[in-house]
Amino acid sequence: MSVPDYQSFMLPLLKFAEDRREHPIDEAYQKLAEQMRLSEDDLNELLPSGRQAVFYNRVGWAKTYLKKAGLLEYPRRGYIQITDRGLETLKEKPSKIDNYYLERFPEFQEFKTHQNHADEAEVAVDAADQRTPEESIEEAYAQIRRALASEILAKVKSCSPAFFERLVVDLLVAMGYGGSRRDAGRAVGRSGDGGIDGIINEDRLGLDIVYIQAKRWEGTVGGPEIQKFVGALSGNRAR
Repeated sequence: MSVPDYQSFMLPLLKFAEDRREHPIDEAYQKLAEQMRLSEDDLNELLPSGRQAVFYNRVGWAKTYLKKAGLLEYPRRGYIQITDRGLETLKEKPSKIDNYYLERFPEFQEFKTHQNHADEAEVAVDAADQRTPEESIEEAYAQIRRALASEILAKVKSCSPAFFERLVVDLLVAMGYGGSRRDAGRAVGRSGDGGIDGIINEDRLGLDIVYIQAKRWEGTVGGPEIQKFVGALSGNRAR
């Protein structure tokens, strides 16, 4: 199964701590993963940024929200413990605990409506939102990136072929090929170039030359064009 949303971890996490003992949060991660029957692939799924696993992010926010509502506390670093309020909550036998449920506690309401302390990297989200704050931010960021990418591609397609050839060379140099833009890469892009639109060095020593043909085309470059380029490479004795 896929990793549940962070609110789905709230009740299981609170039940995990109902023995009133201090528990390492790593133990909670392990027990919740087993309870949810999550596979290794599920546990290794990353946020779009690639910086944190989705599972640990969501359990972490479930823990944070339970603490903000006064149901859990952190007796020491890396540990959780249920509070008297948390035990009273479990006695009510709730079918689920989510943001709507937590809004009955004034501390949680205050958490949602006020800025957090400067030493806490935590923000509140809408009660109906199933995503953690990081997921909401990263989704918004991804949407901006997609819009920007479309805008850039449209701009590139509207520019001249010579500009496109230079752009391809600049990109490859920026990826680490060769040395400086001036020394390592140059766009040829002139009549009689034999189909060679750019030249870069494969390494900073310039021991191997890479020949480039840039096609600002919609769709797939066909076989005849590729054969022409192969011929141009042979004429330059390229490997």
